[in-house]
Amino acid sequence: MSYIMFGAIDVGSSDISLTIYEISEKTGIRMVDHISHMIELGADSYQYGRIRYTLVEELCEVLQEFKRKLQEYRVEHYRAYATSAIREADNGKMILDQIRTKTGLLVKTMSNSEIRLLTYKAIVNKNADFNKIIQKNTAMIDIGAGSVQISLFDKQNIQLTQNIRIGSLRLREMFSRIKGQEQKIGHLMEEYVGNEIDTFRNMYMKDKEFKNIIAVGDEIVGIVKCAPELGITNYINREQIGYICSKLKKCSQDELYIRYGIPREMASLLLYSANLYRMFLQKAKAESIWIPYVTNCDGIAVGYAEKHCKLKLPHDFTEDILAEARSIVKRYRSNRLHIQNVEDFSMAIFDATKKVHGLGKRERLLLHLAAILHSCGKFININDSSKNSYHIIMSTEIIGLSHMERETVANIVFYNKQELPSYQNMEKWFPMKEYMVIAKLSAILRVANALDQGHQQKIQQYTIELQEKELLIIADTPMDLSLEMGLFSEKSDYFEKVYGIRPVLRQKRRV
Repeated sequence: MSYIMFGAIDVGSSDISLTIYEISEKTGIRMVDHISHMIELGADSYQYGRIRYTLVEELCEVLQEFKRKLQEYRVEHYRAYATSAIREADNGKMILDQIRTKTGLLVKTMSNSEIRLLTYKAIVNKNADFNKIIQKNTAMIDIGAGSVQISLFDKQNIQLTQNIRIGSLRLREMFSRIKGQEQKIGHLMEEYVGNEIDTFRNMYMKDKEFKNIIAVGDEIVGIVKCAPELGITNYINREQIGYICSKLKKCSQDELYIRYGIPREMASLLLYSANLYRMFLQKAKAESIWIPYVTNCDGIAVGYAEKHCKLKLPHDFTEDILAEARSIVKRYRSNRLHIQNVEDFSMAIFDATKKVHGLGKRERLLLHLAAILHSCGKFININDSSKNSYHIIMSTEIIGLSHMERETVANIVFYNKQELPSYQNMEKWFPMKEYMVIAKLSAILRVANALDQGHQQKIQQYTIELQEKELLIIADTPMDLSLEMGLFSEKSDYFEKVYGIRPVLRQKRRV
């Protein structure tokens, strides 16, 4: 049987993990070995803004041991990702360079939205009933050391994803300055965190009752492990999480380690994470939490297998990303019919010009997102919509997008109306490759937007044909296109500047 050995390394805020997998096209993904090491990189990063060199040395030593484990299993491929602790540290890039120099391992940072999509894919891969579970209002909550990530589902698609910086390690470091905080933790969290959760609920959840809450992350496993007397398997209810919170308040870290084998570093975080789950369960008006038992490493392995090993997952994740963008424009009351028209035109022009733009599926998705989001800023101010749209996009989590991709989408939208500066004036923000993606896709969006200039959806039937020096768009409509024809030339100038091909709009003659 043909298979490959794969290693997934997760450099988290409170621990580092390595999981070895066997990946086969026929049998899927099988975990072979797992090791982890508790190291609180986030305690430094969140409190001081940088990570001490002593911790960096320890991190490199652990990763060197991970490298030996990879060699022991003859691992052919690996992926290593760091999360918020290194991503937010002032010396984060230096740390990544030291890791590469001292261990030879290439570790990359990953945004919250990228990590969440991989975790989401791991759940789908592991649980055949996942699509049934998310048919009705469902919240997926990942409580990590640095933050809480909330994703809301309805009708099998993500409607929203939001990151809130109230992770267990951040809270522990904050509350450690308050005397007797262990006994007051429930009250302190209600006071401090409750406001954040209430704000999120009032803005996005309103009065909805959530049928399901999905809990992911390492800490939920520790929470279950500390109460074996409850016999919890895949579900934990309100009464059980309340019991666990009371128990953790009384147990010392040593007791949790000796009796239940929970590492002391993790034990110090469980009281905070358990109370967070208790509060979310209460605020969402749900009865229980479903635990799928997946990790960031599982997500990394599924992401690799999907891309390189022909792993097919029974869910359309691209549609999730687009559904979240549509949820954003609904929130900002954008013109739905105009947006749909611009979407259709943008995709048709992109597909018709493949030979000249040389871009792929990922760039097509970025254009699609820009077409959906291009006018959301009008909600704030009609006269400066492109600038406002840019800020809305940059301030909003979109699952599965890296920070650079989100910035690319925001700039495509911004330069849909603004003049694109020369590369010399933008090179400190963008590499040449990303600059050209912005130029090419904003040129397409400008033309697509111009085809519905009056927001009347006059052109419903059309053909697009790429000729030698022209992109010929023939509109089959009896409606008056004087406005579109009159303003189309201006948009064509920019497209011609980028591609060397001029878009031409013609109306089909009718007998």
